[in-house]
Amino acid sequence: MSKTILITGSTDGIGLDAATLLAAQGHKILLHGRNQRRLEAAAARLREESPNCSPEAYLADLSAPEEVENLAAAVTRDHTRLDALINNAGVLKGPDPSTRHGWDLRLLVNTIAPYLLTRRLLPSMDHAGRVINVASAAQEPVDLQALQHPGTLSDMSAYAQSKLALIMWTFHLARTLGEGAPAFIAVNPGSLLGTKMVREGFGLAGKDVRIGGDILARLATEEAFSSVSGQYSDNDVGDFGSPHPDALDPERCRMLTEALDVIVAQLT
Repeated sequence: MSKTILITGSTDGIGLDAATLLAAQGHKILLHGRNQRRLEAAAARLREESPNCSPEAYLADLSAPEEVENLAAAVTRDHTRLDALINNAGVLKGPDPSTRHGWDLRLLVNTIAPYLLTRRLLPSMDHAGRVINVASAAQEPVDLQALQHPGTLSDMSAYAQSKLALIMWTFHLARTLGEGAPAFIAVNPGSLLGTKMVREGFGLAGKDVRIGGDILARLATEEAFSSVSGQYSDNDVGDFGSPHPDALDPERCRMLTEALDVIVAQLT
């Protein structure tokens, strides 16, 4: 059965690859990007490779909470039901680590934006739905105070902390929202895949992005993953595994998620 699937950061890399795979399977794809030209190019690629596909494109800068709100409102307006949300968009570094809100860019894009978007879209999802959060093998204990002061941390440390925070709220929502909620799955799609982030951050060509696109598509749709809410898929080993120990501590996850709620309230 065809599913309606929103994929953030789907104009290139593993997001676009997952979108291409899912479109070929007959699913309704909602593309997202922050560049209109690249969004149009991604939609054109899907239509070319899957002529029966009619992708929809949504423009939003995830470093701006008001644009995340607008993205959620637009998706909700256009679709009464969402079957899967793949929070794929992420950033390692940029020209300026500080956003206009004074927060670290990595925290806003990699942690807060997907949290806010997920919260706003939950009413459109049910127990059969899935939220797939793209994490990383890079994980460090979260220091929200440091992330409030951009430049305090190295690019890699800020990135690793933001990705662990993403896993922690994934696990908390899986644990607390109850039976009517969608499944929440965090995934390391594969280390050093050939994405723009890896090329810019490490100067490497990287491995085949299809490694990551494939696992995202499978987690979002295959029946085998319908009952794995609150787990961490580690595509480096090809199985579910354990993330950083902080993500396995329910109290730490609760405190982190409550702190995010405060930040979201301030930003919105």
